[in-house]
Amino acid sequence: MNDGAPSGETAHFRALERLYASAPINRLFPSRLHIPVPGEARIEFDVAPAYFHAAGATHGTLYFKMMDDAAFYAANSLVSDRFLLTTAFNLLFTKPLKNGPIIAEGRWLSGKRRVYVAEARLIDGDGEEVGRGTGTFMRSTIPLGGLPGYAGAMGEGDPTRHE
Repeated sequence: MNDGAPSGETAHFRALERLYASAPINRLFPSRLHIPVPGEARIEFDVAPAYFHAAGATHGTLYFKMMDDAAFYAANSLVSDRFLLTTAFNLLFTKPLKNGPIIAEGRWLSGKRRVYVAEARLIDGDGEEVGRGTGTFMRSTIPLGGLPGYAGAMGEGDPTRHE
């Protein structure tokens, strides 16, 4: 009997999306996460003047936050039992971010046990890359199942788990 609820990998992706939405930091940076396939994540958000530094462009905080999140969730899409932690992140700013829609695209690069490497890039409303970053993430001792938004999404013994 299928009650319409997602299962396996899809349930994990939707649970990560709910986890992202539940994070208090996202009240300061309203955005939407979507995980389409394993190892990829996409965050949509709008840049507003509230994020600008004194010279009228977006502060680097927003570049880091969105690229770190996109890369992190791309990597954590491959791990269904533990929350990953960012251990390092390198950024390259290529163009100032101005008002308007921005997409952060994350993609897993390597690692499948303890340490994961993923990259992210920011794409502006004109389709141009405005920033790029690479992060290293490691498995924590924090179970995903106990975190708000994620809890109850995956059953134990799920054969689609990527541990």
